Amino acid sequence: MRGIDAGYLVLSAILFSIGAFGLLVRRNPLVMLMCVELMLNAVNLTFVAFGMMLGDIAGQVIVMFVLVVAAAEVVVGLGIVVAVSRRKPGATADDIRVLRG
Repeated sequence: MRGIDAGYLVLSAILFSIGAFGLLVRRNPLVMLMCVELMLNAVNLTFVAFGMMLGDIAGQVIVMFVLVVAAAEVVVGLGIVVAVSRRKPGATADDIRVLRG
């Protein structure tokens, strides 16, 4: 393992840890979505780093699929956040039950 590739993996682990910590600690739904996106981008960085180390393009192909899933997650997540915020301004993640009807 070359030194520069190990640096990417360490950076990816740090970013993933920050995202996981933020997801567990924060209660704001928008911040939680940003933390999930940070975690997905950390995984993308890991795939690209392993692709570089192995000299294979498969890591970059997987990143494209992860980006598509992340975009779909953002669309659905923001829709839910907007629906909750319209019914109850200043809502937290615990207030999702407001959508029951």
